[in-house]
Amino acid sequence: MGSNQRSTTTELDIESVVPASIDIDATARVVNGVELNVVTAGDEDDPLVVLLYGFPEFWYGWREQIAPLVGAGYQVLVPDQRGYNLSEKPQGVRAYRTRELAGDVRALIRSEGKAAAHVVGHDWGGMVAWELALRYPEVIDRLGIVNAPHPTAYRRQLRSNPEQLRRSWYAIGFQLPWLPEFACRYDDYRLLERALRRTARPGTFGDDEVAAYRRAWDRDGALTGMLNWYRAATRYPSTPPREQVDAPTLVVWGEDDDALVPALAVDSAGFCSDSRLELFPAASHWVLHEEPDRVTALLRSHLGS
Repeated sequence: MGSNQRSTTTELDIESVVPASIDIDATARVVNGVELNVVTAGDEDDPLVVLLYGFPEFWYGWREQIAPLVGAGYQVLVPDQRGYNLSEKPQGVRAYRTRELAGDVRALIRSEGKAAAHVVGHDWGGMVAWELALRYPEVIDRLGIVNAPHPTAYRRQLRSNPEQLRRSWYAIGFQLPWLPEFACRYDDYRLLERALRRTARPGTFGDDEVAAYRRAWDRDGALTGMLNWYRAATRYPSTPPREQVDAPTLVVWGEDDDALVPALAVDSAGFCSDSRLELFPAASHWVLHEEPDRVTALLRSHLGS
C-alpha cells in the first residue's frame, strides 16, 4: 500500500455485499488534492476497470458487477466520488466542477501506475466518464455509459425539447441554497428514498438497499456535497476541448427513464466514432439494478472485445 493510501472501514461490511472469494479492500487515497474512499478488487496486474455511480448512490451501486468483472480477469476500482459517503467533501460549489470530477478519476487511474483504463459510468458517473473521454482521451481504453447523456446531446435536448426540460425540473430546484438539503433530509430522507423506489421497477430497491444508502446520505456534509454536483454544472458549465469520443463506446439505455428522454440514447451514441447502443425498452433509469446480469454480460463483451 502506497504512502498516499490507508485502509478504511465502513458500517457496510464489503464481504457481506461482494463474495469473499475475491480479493477486495477499501482504502483512502489522496488524488487530485482530495481524499477518496476507493473499493478495490482483483489483481493489480490485470487490466483496470473504473466504475462510477450516479446520484444519489455511492460505490455500493456497482456491487453486482464487481465480482463478475474480477472473474473475467479485470482489476476493479469503485471510488466514492468527491462529496459522497466516506470521501472528502470540499467546501464551495466550484470544487465540484465536472472537470474536477474527471480529474479525480484521471489521477486515480495514474495512482494505480496505469496509463489508461476502461471506464464505465451510470447517471452522473456517466457524465464524469463522458467528460474524461472528451478532456483526457489518453486515459480511456474503452468507455461504457449507462443512462447518461453526452453533454452536447443533453444541452441540445434541453433547448429544443420541452419534455426534457420538464423532466429536468428537479435539477433546477437543486440550485437553491439549503432548502434542497432540508427537503432531502426531512422525514429520514423520504424524498431520496422515493426518488429511488418510485422511478424503478417495483422491488428493485429493498429495505436493506435503502438502509445502506441512507447511512451514506447521513454522513456529515454528504447532502451538500452531492447536490453541489448539480449546482456546479449550472454555474460552471463544462467546456471540454472536443465533442467526438474516439474510444470504443458501449451505451446501455433503459428507455423507461423518468429523467431522460429516449432520444438521448441515439443522440449520445452519435457523438462516438465507434459505438454500440443497447436499448432496454422495459427498463428504467435504474437498468443497472433491474437487469444486472444482462448489463454485466454486455460490459464483459464490450471490454473484452
